Amino acid sequence: MAEPPAETRAEARAEPRGKTRAEARAEARAKLRAKSRAEARAKPQAKPQGKASRSLSGVTRPLDGFGSIKIKIGLLVTAAVMASVVMTWIGLKNGLGPTTTMPLALLAGVVVTQILAHGMTSPLREMTEAARAMAKGDYTKKVSVSSGDEVGELARAFTLMAKDLAQADALRREMIANVSHELRTPVAGLQAELENMVDGVTPPTAETLDLLLTQTKRLGRLVTDMLDLSRLDADVVELHITEVEVEDFLDDAVAAARLVASSAGKRLAFVVDAQPRTLRMPVDVERMHQVAANLLSNAIRHSPQGGIITISAGQTGKWVQLDFTDQGPGISPDERERIFERFERGKLAQSATAATTGGTGLGLAIARWAVRLHAGSLTVVPSDSGAVFRVRLPKTPV
Repeated sequence: MAEPPAETRAEARAEPRGKTRAEARAEARAKLRAKSRAEARAKPQAKPQGKASRSLSGVTRPLDGFGSIKIKIGLLVTAAVMASVVMTWIGLKNGLGPTTTMPLALLAGVVVTQILAHGMTSPLREMTEAARAMAKGDYTKKVSVSSGDEVGELARAFTLMAKDLAQADALRREMIANVSHELRTPVAGLQAELENMVDGVTPPTAETLDLLLTQTKRLGRLVTDMLDLSRLDADVVELHITEVEVEDFLDDAVAAARLVASSAGKRLAFVVDAQPRTLRMPVDVERMHQVAANLLSNAIRHSPQGGIITISAGQTGKWVQLDFTDQGPGISPDERERIFERFERGKLAQSATAATTGGTGLGLAIARWAVRLHAGSLTVVPSDSGAVFRVRLPKTPV
């Protein structure tokens, strides 16, 4: 803003000298109010537009204040009949014959019906347009809901469904991208190594074959995840329950996890604490090894260099409780349920650092599914540091 000339400033400073301080403050407040009113008049009048919009909505949907479609239909029929009766009375009073009065009465009833029915069915038309757009992959169409009747409830449910479908479509696209990345990396590695061996560039040494085996196992894990996902959707699975010692089971899971940690270049320590050491649990061994492998892989991914991963086991009433604890950054409260959704990788997994570890976002979803097959539960326990995944399984077969 341009500064006023020196003469004007001098006059402004000199003017209040003949006035009291109270009068000067009152005058300053008056000037401030006048300036605020001027600015308000200069701004776009958004509020009146909102009123006009609400008034227009009231005209186009005059029956929105009623909470039942039955009442609306009854009022529509009543209004149409009254319009016809009034038009008939006007025609007869003015000496018009039946040939003129009857068409006018019918026309009045049709006009009233059209006006009232248009507002009642407008959400249905909007939902039809939105459904057509969704069929083409556009989930941005909105359905305006201004009534509390059955049509309004349907519109609200439709809006919620559209939101869920949009989220599912986004997750599907992300899953395809993740699976493509996961497939491309081992396939490219296998192809390069095999081409080098065929061309004689690289001899088939034990180290080279071990690298090829690692990439093949990675492909196998991805295929297993996709097969488990199809079983999860079909809800068809058969469990082979056997009773195993918890400590031996965890020792086997940790032995496999150490290989994963060493291949990732992390010097991690694993601690198994089962109390009592004779604790047993009835499980499908293959499925529960899959659960343990997913939870330990997740702990390895987020643990710092030289961190400690602890697996503790114990009995709580009729439950066997397994806690998988790491020293990573932990999981925020708003993510403790969302990370178990399919294709959800969490904020840390989506970061640039964690993105190098790969993953399809299926591991934790499949782990919870496998635990629930045993009538158990898999949750994230609040912790001051790191993340704690708790598995609870029934002590006796269900």
